[in-house]
Amino acid sequence: MHERRQISIWFFNGLLLAVYGALILAAGLWQLHHPAHPPVVLASLHVGVWWGALLLAAGVLYAVLFRPRRQ
Repeated sequence: MHERRQISIWFFNGLLLAVYGALILAAGLWQLHHPAHPPVVLASLHVGVWWGALLLAAGVLYAVLFRPRRQ
């Protein structure tokens, strides 16, 4: 009998978070080197960089913890 293997939904959530985090981090780094004119309120906090890095780290953590394993 052929056994069907299942992949955890958390693995896909981790991949999605990692992709979103990488995109937001790249946009934040772009805005760091090319600031908007006129300046945006609270732009000095660099929210895009921090939020992108947090999402990327969480996504990589979930993708590694719940990755499909070969048996």
